[in-house]
Amino acid sequence: MFKSIIAYTKELFSNSKKNVTPERYVKTPRIIGRDEHGIDKRLVSLEAIRTVRNLQRAGYEAYVVGGAVRDLLLGVTPKDFDVVTDATPEQVKRCQKRAIIIGKRFRLVHVMFGREKIECSTFRALEGAGVRKDKFGRVISDNVFGEMWEDAARRDFTINALYYNPTTDELIDYHNGMQDILDGVVRMIGDPEERYREDPVRMLRAVRIASKLQFKIDEATFEPIARLAPLLGNVPEARLFDEAVKLLTCGRAIACMEQLRQLGLYRNVIPLLEVALKESKGERFLMLAMKRTDERIAIGKKVSPSFLFATLLWPLTYRHFEERIARGESQIQAMIEAGRYVLDKQCERLAIQKRFVEDILTIWVLQIKLLRRGTKAAMGYMNIPKFRAGYDFMLLRSQLEFIDPEIVNWWTKFQEVDEETRLEMIRQQAALNAQARKPKKGEPRKPSKAQIKKQLLLEADSWQLVRDLSGTAGSDPSIDLIDDEPEDMPVSEEKPKPKRRRRAPIRRKRIKIED
Repeated sequence: MFKSIIAYTKELFSNSKKNVTPERYVKTPRIIGRDEHGIDKRLVSLEAIRTVRNLQRAGYEAYVVGGAVRDLLLGVTPKDFDVVTDATPEQVKRCQKRAIIIGKRFRLVHVMFGREKIECSTFRALEGAGVRKDKFGRVISDNVFGEMWEDAARRDFTINALYYNPTTDELIDYHNGMQDILDGVVRMIGDPEERYREDPVRMLRAVRIASKLQFKIDEATFEPIARLAPLLGNVPEARLFDEAVKLLTCGRAIACMEQLRQLGLYRNVIPLLEVALKESKGERFLMLAMKRTDERIAIGKKVSPSFLFATLLWPLTYRHFEERIARGESQIQAMIEAGRYVLDKQCERLAIQKRFVEDILTIWVLQIKLLRRGTKAAMGYMNIPKFRAGYDFMLLRSQLEFIDPEIVNWWTKFQEVDEETRLEMIRQQAALNAQARKPKKGEPRKPSKAQIKKQLLLEADSWQLVRDLSGTAGSDPSIDLIDDEPEDMPVSEEKPKPKRRRRAPIRRKRIKIED
């Protein structure tokens, strides 16, 4: 009797779970041939093909999976490739020439081909004793391996749950992901709220993928995002930093930022955005920076994360810089101290890596150094590793009239000419700087301290005041006292110095000693 009650209870709960998310447990995939999917095999990297073939030759299943397959279906060359297999990480490592096992929460294998890196994972199981979650439902440990259909159900979106076999040129689709790509829809696999609790970063991925591909987010997938936004506070800062970089470098940064602000996600992901928007002219500067970043990515140019974060923090940094200048600090020192203060405060909220911190500070300091064009130090500025980023940053500021465009034009020409012309440009600029320091014609010059004290001596009414002023003037070696001699007094000619007489040698007398 007791055993039958337990069996009935298990069956009841298992059936209820299947009724909630039946589409998540699809075991029979749809096999799509090349004539239908139309993937150009030439867009697949040779390293990914070699990784798949090495595993297949050893008797394992292996496929290209994830965003790479999605991009291949859209006719876009993927930035990186992921491979999935039924081999364990140790078995994958034995099948490849150079491979390392990484990860604690999810164990992965990085297969190395020179600078190229292929990430290889094992099919994940749906449920198991090795899956651990925190009190919010986030998966904190998962190294339970399963079958291919389970791995497909564990994927976040239908458009990412596609498996491509480069050997047979077949596409395996468990959740109708190819049709969602054709329709331009981002749809979550399973119950969206439960999946977001498992990994809150999926909310950011939904926004990024929809903005990048100009897709729309499915209504059921979109609805819980704003409500579950506080869950991002439990995500490690390093993961949030990586996701923030992806959002800013996806090629549609402005669309991503607008969506993040609408859903209230930016406070946890990019707190710097809120800081920048609060400053005067911060929004204009930030929007222009993102627009230029998207343009560079569209033409295939690289974008440094340090440049992006330097842009986000510049309005706040410049305000602290002006405050220090008002207190009498030098420009270089004021910029360094203001930059360090802002970076120290913001690094507590977003885990910016140290190498990016130094690059950000260099870009900011170059905004002061590049103003000094009349010295030979200008030749050395071009050898600074972040000179080009500093120049681009100054160009961005000039487009909003924060700096004289003539300065940017000077540096643009300086980079294009030869060394002799550069030296001539420096000499001309030095002459212009010297001329700018001289008073204009008809404008009275500012008297020096010595001239002021001499005038006071001339206008002194009593000998006591002359004595006091003379003592003050005499103590300053840079001040010449007034000469008491009249100007008309003839100057006495100097007498020639007498020649020095040579001293006669001493003659010694010889004394004869008589016997």
